[in-house]
Amino acid sequence: MPCCSADSCASSTGSSPRFRRVLWIVLAINGGMFAAEIVAGMLAGSAALQADALDFFADASNYAISLFVLGMNLKWRAGAAWIKGASMGLFGLWVLGAVVWHMAYGSVPHAPTMGVIGTVALLANLICLILLMAFRDGDANMRSVWICSRNDVIANVAVLLAALGVFGTGTGWPDFIVASLMAVLALQGAATILRDATREWRSAERLSAVPVLR
Repeated sequence: MPCCSADSCASSTGSSPRFRRVLWIVLAINGGMFAAEIVAGMLAGSAALQADALDFFADASNYAISLFVLGMNLKWRAGAAWIKGASMGLFGLWVLGAVVWHMAYGSVPHAPTMGVIGTVALLANLICLILLMAFRDGDANMRSVWICSRNDVIANVAVLLAALGVFGTGTGWPDFIVASLMAVLALQGAATILRDATREWRSAERLSAVPVLR
């Protein structure tokens, strides 16, 4: 797919019925996985699972925002992407705080629960990633959706590695390390989304300042 840098190109691509249907599907998947994983994370005492559950919630919210701004002009879509980038950054900071709390209390998660739920989450996010792959070269709003899904797959693989580490060592350190890495990944993704959204916002401002010749 060619990169749509113009407002009209990005708008026609981003508001297509196909993209709208895909967003509704991934919204439902992420909402359901949030509910399942937050319960499992609390029962297992896993910071990594709880972090991944909140990531599902953030993504579901982001997909809902993306659906709301479909068909709007570039400035609106850039603003929505900026909100998503900021929420991803806050999520990263929250996860770091959760890691510190679990380290202070010396929590040891339940490795089998981490493994089972992590596998289900990985399959769910792989489905989302495949569905969204065709839209990874659109505007900042569409790219932010792709970045969220890409980060989720990486995070799920890390959760499975953490489960193996907890099972093998009998300590919570693998869980703490993976949760910290997930937080850093979220902060990096947030920086990318905010940079792209800010650039497109400024581009939209310049275009709106140009007088229209009749």
